[in-house]
Amino acid sequence: MKHKKLKIGISSCLLGKNVRYNGENKLDRFIVKILGHYFSYIPICPEVECGLGIPRLPMRLEGNPKRPKLVITSTNIDITKKMLSWSKEKVHKLEKEHLDGFIFKSRSPSCGILDLTVYRKKKSPPKKGQGLFVKMFKDHFPLIPIEEGERLHDPELLKSFFARILIYKYLRNFLTKKDSLIKILRI
Repeated sequence: MKHKKLKIGISSCLLGKNVRYNGENKLDRFIVKILGHYFSYIPICPEVECGLGIPRLPMRLEGNPKRPKLVITSTNIDITKKMLSWSKEKVHKLEKEHLDGFIFKSRSPSCGILDLTVYRKKKSPPKKGQGLFVKMFKDHFPLIPIEEGERLHDPELLKSFFARILIYKYLRNFLTKKDSLIKILRI
């Protein structure tokens, strides 16, 4: 019996697309070969899609961890507004995709979820924050399950991710049907 795949957004580099700053990728064979049996992927690379080239100069987050700036490290050019503008537009477009979850690339200044270094003034120790796109995604879609690709190699975290996706999908479908039923009963 063929099953319907779950629709998952994913950082493009994890699928083997050469979109990273150095023109390379971070192909995750487990995500592609094993999870690909269950997931239909919607690839996204915030840096490329917001207009930055391949290859490009390395970037990092700086300043306040709650509102960091995205800065090209060698030139100190701040590209925060460009990334935030694109991110805002992208999350609105993603509403039409009806995603069941999202797998982000760890340690990316746009996609890192956990323990992403945010650099501060020279004498201050770095703090931890989140990538600019993932922050906007979480704010816009607070219930959609998300995870970093590397963490899915842990069986317990993988099980948790699947469970969160299935619960989210069930609740979304239930509420959609409930809303449809309410509309029908009001007519």
